[in-house]
Amino acid sequence: MQTNLRGKDMITTQEWTKEEIDTVLDVALELKRKRALNQPHAYLRDKVLAMLFFFSSTRTRSSFEAGIAQLGGHGAFIDSTTTQISHGDTAKEIGEIYGRYFDGIAIRQCDWDFGNQYIREVAAASRVPVLNMQDDVYHPFQILADMLTIIEKKGDPRGLTINVSYAYASSYQKPISVPQSLILLMTRYGMNVRLTHPPEYKLMPDIVEQAKENARRHKGSFEILDDFNAGFKDADVIYAKSWGAMLTTTDHQESARIGQQYTDWITDERRMAMAKDDAIYMHCLPADRNIEVTDGVIDGPQSVVYDEAENRLHVQKAVMALTMS
Repeated sequence: MQTNLRGKDMITTQEWTKEEIDTVLDVALELKRKRALNQPHAYLRDKVLAMLFFFSSTRTRSSFEAGIAQLGGHGAFIDSTTTQISHGDTAKEIGEIYGRYFDGIAIRQCDWDFGNQYIREVAAASRVPVLNMQDDVYHPFQILADMLTIIEKKGDPRGLTINVSYAYASSYQKPISVPQSLILLMTRYGMNVRLTHPPEYKLMPDIVEQAKENARRHKGSFEILDDFNAGFKDADVIYAKSWGAMLTTTDHQESARIGQQYTDWITDERRMAMAKDDAIYMHCLPADRNIEVTDGVIDGPQSVVYDEAENRLHVQKAVMALTMS
């Protein structure tokens, strides 16, 4: 267990050692146990977390706000449109000023080719830890929750096969931060990671190279497939979700048109039957029902999406407790 995480930013899990991530998961399980037993755990009494949102949220805002309250602190929800950011407040000024008002700064900024840069500029100027609630490159807290869920449901993740797959969706062109963060963390835990996507929906080359190196170092494997059905074969974990063709086009309408070629990339009962009998289905939510995934799968016995969503609360509390105390 690592005990020197006070003040550390969480922008990507890739910048934390595996031992530090193990500590987060260990603390998350302890906090989950305490909540189940109704045991108080106000480790952040009188601490205040700024939660700056440039994009709307269901699970992220709710889990951070509930989490900081359960730790004895307070979450200040800040919609970016209610600030002076659009009138000139820079990332440096937000870091400098919020770093003096608050005990931690959490930010969700998913604008393509900008969000991660913005969060890093705030972090460079802040005297308190900065927590990435999702940007255009990474979604660390979602992926920590995913790993905790896999460990709870499947035990030791080493040697398990996870299919991280594109799926068609009609709602909007979703960020690539979830699949990128998945392939980075799961390869560090010795999993056999499949990245399945059409040619237009590739991920950032440097992220893919880091995932390959993670797999090499941690005795797992990493492969890229372009056959939706092949990704399901004998998999232990199915994580099929939509993302935009960001590296092919930044035009969301064009990305949506490209996606029309892949409307059959839907997780249904037939595809799930190709995976192992005890495979679990995961999704970060919200899912486009009966477009990304059928009701029969997402509401079925192999789905763990609600346990996965709950674990957002516990891993976020763990990181806040470790970094903001």
